[in-house]
Amino acid sequence: MQPNPGRAELSAKHARKVAEEAVRETDRAEAAAWSIRMEGYGGPAQPSPTIARCLNGGLGWLEVKCNRCETKASIPLEHVRRPSDTPIWKLENSLRCRSCGTRKYRPPVHMIKLTTEREVTPYKWVHPDEDERH
Repeated sequence: MQPNPGRAELSAKHARKVAEEAVRETDRAEAAAWSIRMEGYGGPAQPSPTIARCLNGGLGWLEVKCNRCETKASIPLEHVRRPSDTPIWKLENSLRCRSCGTRKYRPPVHMIKLTTEREVTPYKWVHPDEDERH
């Protein structure tokens, strides 16, 4: 009997697909467990998963809350301008509130949890000409 190269190739593709799915499930479980610990501690727990692992696991949104005005926001991790191997807990120091900040000072925010989709609606954008505070 001669080995069938087509069958071996299909077997390798199937094994690769199963391995990728296992990694995705592992990343999702790790990110979800960290999110639960973070909610319990009231802040980022260390060590944390990286941005890439959160995105691979399907948890692509980070919910944050301003320390001053308590405004909540959801931030898409895919648009964070940091290397993908950056741990999530390191993002907290660079996040600031847009809602109550001034030109000179923007108050810090704290992280609440990771989510699969946006849970907090975005700010309503108002054109300066339509603003009622003239």
